[in-house]
Amino acid sequence: MQGSDPRAATCRGKLQSKRCKLNQEINKELRLRAGAENLYKATTNRKLRDTVALELSFVNSNLQLLKEQLAELNSSMEIYQNKSHNGVMPMIPLGLKETKEINFMEPFSDFILEHYSEEPMIYLDAIADITDTRQASKTPSRDAFGVALLFRYYNLLYYVERRFIPPDRNIGVFFEWYDSLTGVPSCQRTIAFEKACTLFNLGAIYTQIGTRHDRTTERGLDASVDSFLRAAGIFRHIYDTFTNAPSMDLKPQVLDVLVSLMLSQARECLFEKVQLQINSLDKAGSMLLFIDLAGEAAQLSHEYTEMHKNIQINDTHTYLPECWAGLVPLKAELYKAFGHYYKACSIATTLLPKSDQMGVPASLKESFIGNLCEETMEENIVSLVATKYAHFKEAMANYEEAQRLQRMCRYLKNKKSLTQVIQEAHLKTREEYDNFRLQNSPNDVEECYDLVDHVVEGNAKGITTVVILKLTFFLLASSKFTLSLTGPDFTSHKVEDPFKRLGPIAIFSARRHWTAPRCVRLQKGSSTYHDVTTYNSILTPNNNEEAQGQVQKLGGNFGFHVRGDAPVIIAHVQINSLADLGGIKEGDFIVEIAGVDVKWYSHQEVMMLIQSCGSVLDLKVITPMDRNYLKPLSSKGSITTSSSDNSPGILVNTPDTLNSGIRHKLMLKTSTTARFVGGVSSSPWNPFRRTASFAKIF
Repeated sequence: MQGSDPRAATCRGKLQSKRCKLNQEINKELRLRAGAENLYKATTNRKLRDTVALELSFVNSNLQLLKEQLAELNSSMEIYQNKSHNGVMPMIPLGLKETKEINFMEPFSDFILEHYSEEPMIYLDAIADITDTRQASKTPSRDAFGVALLFRYYNLLYYVERRFIPPDRNIGVFFEWYDSLTGVPSCQRTIAFEKACTLFNLGAIYTQIGTRHDRTTERGLDASVDSFLRAAGIFRHIYDTFTNAPSMDLKPQVLDVLVSLMLSQARECLFEKVQLQINSLDKAGSMLLFIDLAGEAAQLSHEYTEMHKNIQINDTHTYLPECWAGLVPLKAELYKAFGHYYKACSIATTLLPKSDQMGVPASLKESFIGNLCEETMEENIVSLVATKYAHFKEAMANYEEAQRLQRMCRYLKNKKSLTQVIQEAHLKTREEYDNFRLQNSPNDVEECYDLVDHVVEGNAKGITTVVILKLTFFLLASSKFTLSLTGPDFTSHKVEDPFKRLGPIAIFSARRHWTAPRCVRLQKGSSTYHDVTTYNSILTPNNNEEAQGQVQKLGGNFGFHVRGDAPVIIAHVQINSLADLGGIKEGDFIVEIAGVDVKWYSHQEVMMLIQSCGSVLDLKVITPMDRNYLKPLSSKGSITTSSSDNSPGILVNTPDTLNSGIRHKLMLKTSTTARFVGGVSSSPWNPFRRTASFAKIF
């Protein structure tokens, strides 16, 4: 199937296969532990309890080892990165949730036969297609075809839920999925769980696509931003739509962290895109760009710091891979270092040529030495030099802290790409700092605005207080980019109802109930049609001739009126008519006429088909058990017994036409050779007179 290749021998495929095996082993150990715990609680034999306790310790040890192996797999970020990822900041992708195979053939076939009273053999191909689509969605490809495959399966689940998942009982279908973070299995019969897991895999695919793009080009960075924003939108959709998730990776606190993580990674790509523009600008333009980069880096540092606090507060770090929990504070320190570095680069401590000052805004010209007064020039030079020196020192301190955090995490210290990024940035900052010290006098650099602790003593109410103030320089977090989540667009991957033949889904669904189909044969005494001559006082002059033509086409006296479309409803049954004696009831649905399935037929098509049947009419009807579809759900207004496509002679009892409809019924003139389909008499209704039969059953 397009979008899936289970035989792909890629590193990512092998990693997912290992994940699947680990999930199965974790499930086995969990079952062993549950059985051992039950035995430990049930037994009173001391020797047996000691043996079970020893076995439990072994099982818990095995579980811990398996979860560490799974965490190591989740930390394998290099496999998902682009081939030319050396020297590029690694991004965090998500692994796919694993699931067990399900065969829909038997439960769906039984439900079609039991609930819809139809032959299951007709729908074998549709059931097989859904089963194959679910199997293929377990191994989606990392491209647009894999995304389309997951969207297709998600949209198919809508029809599966409406057609086969009743709210009051279980048909024997259980959806079992493994947690992508802990490997613990969860099993539910609700289709909502299946939808949420499918959407999670869709978001995971987007994260893998985002990390796969070449982020050394602007085009690749734009594609990565789009992928990460789509992943964030999907996780937010799961957060807002699905509640009470049984697995940890679908919990609200975890989804909230994933949304924040994807947004921050999208902002990282925008930061890298701005970095690519440095070499193409002149000195003045570069200084403006350095200010933008300092603000973007400070914004990223702030977001990762807040994310780290959120992870610690919600205890999400106990479920997230250790690599992720360690990378978040590391990136907070690293982008803080980037912010101080670019802030230092944006400070001009020498005179700029007038040609370079032309493109500089007036608000920034105040920091240039050429715009200072002669009296304050020397003082401001010292201030700017000291400020730049302080930012360089802060940047190097943050780089060292980031390196320390990398060494402390056993999963991060072996990440070559991350090590290369930190080392290159640290080395570049060190070179800039050394060149800066060589260009300025030691007194200007060291004596002013040095980062030292100042002790301030105060005496209030006889109590002496000592306050230690540390003079430092803060970065202002700012960004010129506004990120917005891209929600899942389900309409762009529309699918047709594979079970359309069952009928309109609003009526023929698992939530509705009706009687078994009844076959009725109505046969008139004469095979010829009767001419119809009528006077309709309601018809307007524009449609009078057309309506009379329809009456002549539909003449006859089977004794029932119809209304509505797809499916057509029996609106009225004349007493002692052929339809009444045949067992047709008001509110029945016509599902078949003369062996032709008419569940999707319009009112006009049903009229034409009845006309073509002549004097013998074979019907298959069902009686809904949930409600009377002739009555509206709301209690406002009167009951409407026909639609705009009603056959002539059937009244519409709305408040506007009720009185005129009664007058119209009394003015109908019929003869023995001209009657309506329902056989409505033109004489006033007499409750003491027995209504004669209009036809007989032959």
